[in-house]
Amino acid sequence: MSDLAPHLVHTSHSESETESLGARLAAVLSPGAVVAYQGGLGMGKTAFTRGLARGLGYSGRVTSPTFTIVNEYEGGRLPLFHFDMYRLENAGALFDIGWEDYLDRGGVCAVEWSEQVAEALPPDTIWVRLERCPEADGWRTITIKGVDLP
Repeated sequence: MSDLAPHLVHTSHSESETESLGARLAAVLSPGAVVAYQGGLGMGKTAFTRGLARGLGYSGRVTSPTFTIVNEYEGGRLPLFHFDMYRLENAGALFDIGWEDYLDRGGVCAVEWSEQVAEALPPDTIWVRLERCPEADGWRTITIKGVDLP
């Protein structure tokens, strides 16, 4: 993450606040956007993605793609492709699952465990880091870099 890119640091006090921040980000995304998550297990990546989906106009159920590698959500303003890269060995494996095809489909690619494939992500990737907040258990510090939010 470049320190020169625009960024927002937000403290989320609940899962619903994390989802709301995701919806807020969705409002400024355009076709082909890549949103790369950084953060360990249980940090709220899937909750943030539920907010992205809602913000894009998708009203169905959103779940983690842990066992499928990618879940597709269509029917909103833009399609959302939710990736879980945890099981991929390296960035080369990303191309084996059709990464370039997803980028070309004009949707939003939300990438969990982006550290696994960072070198394959485009230069204009939006980075979202989710971390435990030291002030209170259950709170999260969410840093978004690469885009200005209203």
